[in-house]
Amino acid sequence: MLFTDRTEAGRRLGARLEYLRGQDVVVLGLPRGGVPVAAEVAEALDAPLDVCLVRKLGVPAQPELGMGAIGEDGVRVINQEVLRLTGAGQADLDRVEAHEREVLARRAARYRGEHAPVGVAGRTAVVVDDGVATGSTARAACRIARARGAARIVLAVPVAPRGVARRVGGDADDLVCLDTPADFFAIGQFYDDFTQVDDEEVTACLREADRRHERFGTGSEDREAEVAAGAVRLRGRLTLPAGATGVIVFAHGSGSSRHSPRNRFVAQGLNRAGLGTLLFDLLTEAEERDRRNVFDIGLLAERLAGATGWLREEPDTEGLAIGYFGASTGAAAALWAAAEPSTHPAAVVSRGGRPDLAGVRLPEVTAPTLLVVGGADPQVLALNREAQARLHCENRLDVVPGATHLFEEPGTLEQVTELARDWFTDHMAPAHV
Repeated sequence: MLFTDRTEAGRRLGARLEYLRGQDVVVLGLPRGGVPVAAEVAEALDAPLDVCLVRKLGVPAQPELGMGAIGEDGVRVINQEVLRLTGAGQADLDRVEAHEREVLARRAARYRGEHAPVGVAGRTAVVVDDGVATGSTARAACRIARARGAARIVLAVPVAPRGVARRVGGDADDLVCLDTPADFFAIGQFYDDFTQVDDEEVTACLREADRRHERFGTGSEDREAEVAAGAVRLRGRLTLPAGATGVIVFAHGSGSSRHSPRNRFVAQGLNRAGLGTLLFDLLTEAEERDRRNVFDIGLLAERLAGATGWLREEPDTEGLAIGYFGASTGAAAALWAAAEPSTHPAAVVSRGGRPDLAGVRLPEVTAPTLLVVGGADPQVLALNREAQARLHCENRLDVVPGATHLFEEPGTLEQVTELARDWFTDHMAPAHV
């Protein structure tokens, strides 16, 4: 026995995950046994708690042995090794899946009622269970989080068999497990109290977490927006935490959009710091079909300038300081727009950007500018150093060790978020226009 009960296991797991505290995290517990563990993790991280609805597909003769798992959004994971060893056929699989789909639907209604799932898009999803045996259920849960746009997935469990990383495969970006004993036969053998969790306990955990965690606060705003930029109307999303001190306008890179999971991840972190964000499409659908527009930095900068003017005329954002966050080619557009006399942004941040594409406009930028580049992105790093030498404004270049161009490595996008948050909060004084 390693743990007294699920509550103690959750507290110990939460302590191990302390490094995530303060980041934009959502904790997803697997009903039913994983939810009391997840509730303790959510409290430790001061993060929202939700369920990740997954059902094990048990072998008919051995229901505790999973031949696969299903989840929300049509996710399905099959363990071919278990099927082979038990001789279960397609008919067995179909029959069990049909039953478990019904249970899944009933539990979704019971746990959430009329409430929608907590949004995970662009955030770090911490998937929690009371343990891992075959890994099918955990993999299905991670795939659900991925399908919903999570920027990073951390699978966290108190106990699992050795070789669990191989079983989980690439479905989780990080795995946190307190112990992997050699004599693993079942999860319950490592708990003194492994009493079955009922639906009432699950809903009680969710209600208590809702009371404890304040997602944004009274008076916050999060809405779809139609951004007027000159003669065109562009789709966007405006988020304003209560008492927002400024608004950061995001300029996405080529081939991306307002739905960019990386930009949304950074935006959520800025929202938690009290900054508003506007993520919007720089081009119309018709314009996107012509690839030349994607690299027309002057056109993209014009759209940013138009969005800036729109924000200054909106009742909810009038008078707020405005900053620019650009990624890849969007960083060039942000710097080009910042050089326009009409925009007056309070600060600019570039993530893995191509500031060199702003060309002759760089010396005209007056807004404090932070350039963030991955240490494993040498070509872009060299271009940023050259561009920095042409900036006459307050500026800094920060290198994130080990990060490649897209900042896909564990922990690197969190570092970008922290750097951007600190730069904006230090420089977001209202502009004088």
